[in-house]
Amino acid sequence: MEPNNQVPFLVRVLSLFPEMFPGPLGYSLAGKALNDGVWALETVDIRAFARDKHRSVDDTPFGGGPGMVMRADVIDAAIRASGLAGEGGPLIYLTPRGRVLDQALARRLAGEGGMTILCGRFEGVDERVLECHAPLEVSIGDVVLSGGEPAAMVLIDAVVRLLPGVMGCRESLEEESFERGLLEYPHYTRPRDWMGRAVPEVLLSGHHEQVAVWRQAQAEAVTRERRQDLWARYIAAGMKQKVSDDEHH
Repeated sequence: MEPNNQVPFLVRVLSLFPEMFPGPLGYSLAGKALNDGVWALETVDIRAFARDKHRSVDDTPFGGGPGMVMRADVIDAAIRASGLAGEGGPLIYLTPRGRVLDQALARRLAGEGGMTILCGRFEGVDERVLECHAPLEVSIGDVVLSGGEPAAMVLIDAVVRLLPGVMGCRESLEEESFERGLLEYPHYTRPRDWMGRAVPEVLLSGHHEQVAVWRQAQAEAVTRERRQDLWARYIAAGMKQKVSDDEHH
């Protein structure tokens, strides 16, 4: 294989458990792209910036309450000493209170030169370090995890697969769920008949236009049935486009 002469998309991860990476990201498309130099991974051990002999990175919260909070001074030292502040794309903090990750955000991040991801633990990080560095706060959904590392892997995978050269077929990206505001249509392959269930005849017809119409209808139907929020946005976008087209005629 020819060497990759492009500057790789750099992903930096700040974590208390850097050994968790690349983990699943070392396999399949993301792993191949990592080996091919399409993207690069750097991990930073937050605990290395602790200031006491016990390597403490957290403390009890002011005001009381359960759990522990990651110290602002330790997080800040990790960011600054690693040369991450303001470099290599946006700084991202993974938190349930952040903007929910979607395909639009993944595309936006894939257009950057890289990204730095801060993985929290315990009850989170001291608010003051967030005020200081103003990271983009991102959530992978309305669920609480033990730490930011699994969420970071989801985010990295969503972004890396959009980088040029990672996916072999550009059309596959364009027809995936969320790319056109809809969930994806159903897929079928061999065998033609399975357990009394047959592949829809239109897919066997060889008529590409009819197949396209069927797939569009299926995508609309499944979105309308399962994701009313997406369906409402899709309809609103269509109405907005129609108004725009009418104004230009």
